[in-house]
Amino acid sequence: MIHLPKIKKMPPHIPLEAGKVYHIYNRGIDGTPIFHTPKNYSHFLETYAKYCDCVVDTYAYCLLGNHFHILVRVKEVLPIYADLYPEIPKEKQTEKGFETVNPNRQFSHFFNSYDQYFNHSRSPKRTGKLLEEPFERILVENDYYFSNLVHYIHFNPQKHGFINDFRDYPYSSYHSHLSKKNTLLKRNEVLDWFGNRSEYQLFHQQDMNEQEIGKWIIEVD
Repeated sequence: MIHLPKIKKMPPHIPLEAGKVYHIYNRGIDGTPIFHTPKNYSHFLETYAKYCDCVVDTYAYCLLGNHFHILVRVKEVLPIYADLYPEIPKEKQTEKGFETVNPNRQFSHFFNSYDQYFNHSRSPKRTGKLLEEPFERILVENDYYFSNLVHYIHFNPQKHGFINDFRDYPYSSYHSHLSKKNTLLKRNEVLDWFGNRSEYQLFHQQDMNEQEIGKWIIEVD
């Protein structure tokens, strides 16, 4: 019998640590939608890549209406600000420029940038914060948890009634894992985790026990 691990929801003020795996999730303030058009979804991912790819390896994601889920591992070796922003003239760099980039701060930059884009894209234009602060994170320390979390993240659109079959949903990493197109996702690592593409697909065909999942998944909607 498999014993489900206890979730470790991290206090928001606890920084993300190098080398550790996290389930990161967030939603619009008071459940407000954070995506309205296909362009919103693509811009969200582009902004995420711009600010967060330098500090985390991304395994899986799903973007849904008023919230999102991302499964990441903080990189073992983090860049320094001077290397991340080479456009800053050396004579203008301060000591801070040679500090290690803070993953929490990069996620904050990401959320703030998307907030500004989303507000400006609305008609009439929106003001104020869009995403809740601080963002939530759960430390993933169990293999069973990791495997089922990948499934859970991809299954979310079907669970919430966005679509009848999660495999048809366009705004998750499910098809990116099966594609051969270039991706920033750690595709090979995920497929190797399950064995191969066929085993990955078979695992996603398993039924999930909602009562058991509820013991170790924190909902955000």
